[in-house]
Amino acid sequence: MVMNLNELKPRKALNKAFLKVKPNRTEIEGFKTNLITLLDRTNDTESEEFHKNLISDFLKKTYYDPNHFINTKGRNDLVIHNGQNANTTVGVIIEAKKPTNKAEMISTKKLNAKAFQELVLYYLRERITHKNLEIKHLVATNINEWFIFDEHLFERLFAQNKSFVKQFENFETSKKTTDVFYKEIAEPFIESITSEIEFTYFNIQDYQKPLRNNDKTDDNALISLFKLLSPEHLLKLPFTNDSNSLDKRFYSELLHIIGLTETKEGSKKLIERNKEGERNTGTILEDAIIQLDSLDKLSRLEKPNQFGNTQQERLFNVALELSITWINRILFLKLLEAQLITYNKGDKSFSFLSLEKIKNYDDLNSLFFQVLARKYDQRNEDVKKEFEKIPYLNSSLFEPTDIEQITLFISNLKDDKTIPIFSQTVLKDQQGKKRTGNIATLQYLFEFLDAYEFGAEGSEEIQEDNKTLINASVLGLIFEKINGYKDGSFFTPGFITMYMCRETIRKAVVQKFNDTKQWNCTTIEELYDKIEDRKEANEIVNSIKICDPAVGSGHFLVSALNEMIAVKNDLKILQDRDGKRLKEYQVEVVNDELIVTDEEGELFEYNPNNKESQRIQETLFHEKQSIIEKCLFGVDINPNSVKICRLRLWIELLKNAYYKTDIAHGLNRGLWELETLPNIDINIKCGNSLVSRFAIDADLKQALKKSKWNIDSYRIAVDTYRNAENKEQKREMEQLIAAIKSDFRSEIETPFKKSLSDARGSAEKLTTKILNLESFGEKADKKLLADHKKAVEKLNKLEVERDETLSNKIFENAFEWRFEFPEVLNDDGDFVGFDVVIGNPPYVYRNADFENVKDYFNSNYYNTSGNYDLYKFFIEQSIRISKENGFNSLITNSSFLLQTSFDKTRKFILDNSTLKNIVPLGGSVFEEATVDSAIYILQKSKYNGELTLVINPQKPVDVAITPAYTLRQSRFLVNEFLVFDYLLNDQEYNIVNKLILNFPKIETAYDFGVGINTGYIKDELTAGSKLDKRYHPMVPGTGVSKYGNIKTEGYIMYDKEFVKSKGKLGRTLPEEKFFTEPKILIVRTRNISLKERIIASIDYGKKYNLNRISNIISKGDNSLEGLLGVLNSKLFNWLYSKRYFDYEIKPIYLRNSPLCDTNDKRLNKLVKEIISLRSSNEKADITSLTDEIDQLVYQLYELTEDEIKIVEGNG
Repeated sequence: MVMNLNELKPRKALNKAFLKVKPNRTEIEGFKTNLITLLDRTNDTESEEFHKNLISDFLKKTYYDPNHFINTKGRNDLVIHNGQNANTTVGVIIEAKKPTNKAEMISTKKLNAKAFQELVLYYLRERITHKNLEIKHLVATNINEWFIFDEHLFERLFAQNKSFVKQFENFETSKKTTDVFYKEIAEPFIESITSEIEFTYFNIQDYQKPLRNNDKTDDNALISLFKLLSPEHLLKLPFTNDSNSLDKRFYSELLHIIGLTETKEGSKKLIERNKEGERNTGTILEDAIIQLDSLDKLSRLEKPNQFGNTQQERLFNVALELSITWINRILFLKLLEAQLITYNKGDKSFSFLSLEKIKNYDDLNSLFFQVLARKYDQRNEDVKKEFEKIPYLNSSLFEPTDIEQITLFISNLKDDKTIPIFSQTVLKDQQGKKRTGNIATLQYLFEFLDAYEFGAEGSEEIQEDNKTLINASVLGLIFEKINGYKDGSFFTPGFITMYMCRETIRKAVVQKFNDTKQWNCTTIEELYDKIEDRKEANEIVNSIKICDPAVGSGHFLVSALNEMIAVKNDLKILQDRDGKRLKEYQVEVVNDELIVTDEEGELFEYNPNNKESQRIQETLFHEKQSIIEKCLFGVDINPNSVKICRLRLWIELLKNAYYKTDIAHGLNRGLWELETLPNIDINIKCGNSLVSRFAIDADLKQALKKSKWNIDSYRIAVDTYRNAENKEQKREMEQLIAAIKSDFRSEIETPFKKSLSDARGSAEKLTTKILNLESFGEKADKKLLADHKKAVEKLNKLEVERDETLSNKIFENAFEWRFEFPEVLNDDGDFVGFDVVIGNPPYVYRNADFENVKDYFNSNYYNTSGNYDLYKFFIEQSIRISKENGFNSLITNSSFLLQTSFDKTRKFILDNSTLKNIVPLGGSVFEEATVDSAIYILQKSKYNGELTLVINPQKPVDVAITPAYTLRQSRFLVNEFLVFDYLLNDQEYNIVNKLILNFPKIETAYDFGVGINTGYIKDELTAGSKLDKRYHPMVPGTGVSKYGNIKTEGYIMYDKEFVKSKGKLGRTLPEEKFFTEPKILIVRTRNISLKERIIASIDYGKKYNLNRISNIISKGDNSLEGLLGVLNSKLFNWLYSKRYFDYEIKPIYLRNSPLCDTNDKRLNKLVKEIISLRSSNEKADITSLTDEIDQLVYQLYELTEDEIKIVEGNG
């Protein structure tokens, strides 16, 4: 039997997004020096230990000191730790052999040698014995030859093979020599492997020439090797252009220049204005505040309340919006500048963001509005020559915003103001030391930006000037953080947006083809086999509508854009405007970046002088443009978010901007003409996604009949706006769109329309009757007058209600889904909905802010029980705005899956959709948020018995590679509170079901209570001593341990009349029997990372506990000791890890849990023995007794041997 070996060259093994990162010259020179030292010190006569130390020294000096500890560990040759010291987890295992030890070293033809067998043993010790989930790579080397294996291979081949793991575990307990493991266990097992074994191989001797010669151009051949051994590859760390990692140094200094600071509030990081006394009047923000205040600009705002309740709040918020607008433009221009220099082979004459060209804020204002927003021949003479190489962009980004028109332009800022240089600045003086002192703000901003390399990525070469790269992905993170200044933004990592977009959009593409072509495909591969007409296929994909209703900085839409292009690549329908395919190129999403490579795997780089390169660049630009215009939509309540989202989509287009004329034709005006950017701002709108005046199903037919516009003219107007030839046409379309929407708004059927019409009719009828009588000289009788009065009052009341509703503050930024996006209306004007709704809605619940919106939510949403959590309303709204058979995916707080207060949200989901994926992610997705998150993907369709996939990754980053298990959502319908018990596979579910159906509930034999909630009068209720007979020993939340003695801390008053006298400050006291009778006490709050779910003990001593502890007392003669044994058993720990998994061990779960015979004599005897042992010695070893109880509890619940194995994780 021959092994199936797949050898990768270094370049092929690297993440394609990592290929785009340029190493700087200093790093490469250090790498060369250290590698030469390693090779020169190699000595055939020296020991293996000597050579191992050489490798260790090389890795430490080149990459790993001081952030990663490298040493031997146990009997492993060499390990690289994930952190700075030896007690952090091992990330890389290295087996080092001396160069002459050919017998034990593996070769490219034969892996089954001792070095490989040793790696297997060391891996199993880390993975199985130490339960290390952080191993990333395994390496075998003899200094010259290097073999690198990804941990996923070892996980699949070895750790997932139960019989092989069993052999390993038996060997570890046997005390036999390691040779026995190598020869008798590992060797035969490895020999039997038939699946592919992939590894990276290189021989350093092949790199001697570029290593040792002085030609720096040869050094490019070393880039892949340099990256392969780096922590970014071997430890899978984020790299500079990774959308998952923030460049903190750049971010902090940029905040300093703007005039902002980051502070921490609990687990949230907030961005705020510098504190008084620490403010610099020269920062962009403070300068803007001073100008706004001194020129009294706030008085010109139409709705100043939108910017805050006080003058200071308004000044800050308006100045911040202006600052973000200006900084957005400048960062965009920095990316454009880098792009132009790259396109023109490094020609620095294309740079324009410097004090040479822009001497003051006036010049910057001219650049914005007289250069970038105007075609070359329409520019003023004074800027034509100065900025001749800067293209016209036709983008709303370079038109004055409404708030600038009303308040300030950047030219209003003072040129002579200076600010102190940031203490951790990137700026250096001539001696290479950190700059200090003060500097003019604009000069500082330009020099700061110049210290970084912007967006010049794509080519695999060395960064000669040692600058850090800042690209669009990194800027996206920075925008998101600055933008989330109010609530603490939680940027969705790229691996999450990439996974959600891939999973959801591919499903939607298959559905769209099935709907359009009456096919019955289930996968992209099946579609590929059926597509014959590429043009039609492109039209079908381009008809997909994707919306993020809480768009933030637009990260999901950028990921969706990339995924749509990758889908076209996989369907082989990606083609240029002449219909010619891009067949020699591979386009894929890697690390949330769109990567284009040719047949050789080389990264695509635009060269305007090359016809084929021009074709590819044009295709990518127009594909992105089509998808952004036709497919991507977003809404956000924050106007800054909307600006940033638009900016990010423009940046995505800028990445593939191209020259419209052949650059080789020399210096003519056409040389500088880039393809212009469309007005995509109309796809990203500002408003409150959760609040609308008009219902989604409100009737538009009457409005359309009365209006001179139809839906088609509305669509054409929007389309014309996007690609307006000039500002005049753009303004015309803006006015036309506003007129169409105004027509709809005034004529649309509303809940008031019919009732008002009826009331007006009744009042007018009675008025006519009275007038007719009066005209004949007759008097109306009392009844008629009373009816008339009543009818007029009813009409007046309805009119007042209507006016109040339509002018209500809650509708101030209402978003009208009904007609804002004509792309999701059919020709009759009916709202059809989006094919994909995707996003990360706000998790926050702010009951205090919701007083004025509560009535609206109560009237318009299904689940209004519990807190007013925004995300539960977003779940409902996302389903509502999806089209029939459309797909919906949100990452949100995982509470909705299990918590009882979300039963209505679950019912809404089950009644309206088919659950496709449930993905619990735990609490480590967001850098600053500790909240537990989950992703769901559903289809808005009637459930027909399909399987739901559950992906439960051990680490969120592994979400895309974690195998799924399946269940049917129909089982949720029979669960109490419709709980989504996704943690139970079918076998486990059957066990739980058996327990619930075959046994009574615990509440049939026991009473449940909770401890004392001290409300706002804790200081009045508690004391250090027993002040009078009302005071009792107090048990705090930490006073209970498993079977342990109950610990008290001071005293608490129990006096119902006293608490009642405190009104709203106090909380009703529980019945006193829950304290005076013998009781089981159970810790309520349990962090879900804790493996031990239930912690319970018995109190016989009439202690009074606080409300973080639940109380159980017996009804009749039911044994508390027996129940305690059950609650502390393995079975109940499993039950509360799978079925009742929550932050809290809630009384409602305990009440409904199954009850066995708790009066069983054997059970009671064992529990009493434990209580006795623990009462005299808290640390007494009770393992053998708890093991007996566990087995007995299985018996009492009638579990079979197979079921016990499943519960214990061995099934």
